Amino acid sequence: MSPPLDRRTLLIAAAGALAASPALSQEKPMPPLYAVQMAIIEAWHHQDVEGVLVHLTDDIVWHNSSGLNPAIRGKSAMRTTLQAMAKVIKTNKWRIFDHAENADRLFIEGVDEFWLTTGEHVAIPYAGVLQFRGALVSEWREYFDGRLSAAMKAGQPITAEQQALISRPVAQ
Repeated sequence: MSPPLDRRTLLIAAAGALAASPALSQEKPMPPLYAVQMAIIEAWHHQDVEGVLVHLTDDIVWHNSSGLNPAIRGKSAMRTTLQAMAKVIKTNKWRIFDHAENADRLFIEGVDEFWLTTGEHVAIPYAGVLQFRGALVSEWREYFDGRLSAAMKAGQPITAEQQALISRPVAQ
């Protein structure tokens, strides 16, 4: 049997527990990052540009083409890009298959599926990494095959291999 703890030991332990408590520390606890991503997806399903932007820092950096094009920098440039995209996308079915959080990063795998106003159906398997500053996305890196995107925008059909990649169950 261990000896009883003295008052000093108990006070030191209690002070340590209080100092470690997120509710009492200076730092705010990180939000569930996946919930922020799902709010962004929900806004984009309605092509609500401002609903997407509310989840981004003013200095957002978006690498949306796997390095093919220069990064989009700043909320104003992001707004312009999303507004241009919304004009050519009739509807979308963006979804996430898997995700993992690590500190201030969210790793996602999914499919960006949409129908253009010209009638083409595009379904691009992709992976992405979102860097957060608090509850806001500060950097967004997406990785996908731009050749596949271009082919589908030109009217090529979805292949059996693509169908296997985009037909997986959605993460909960």
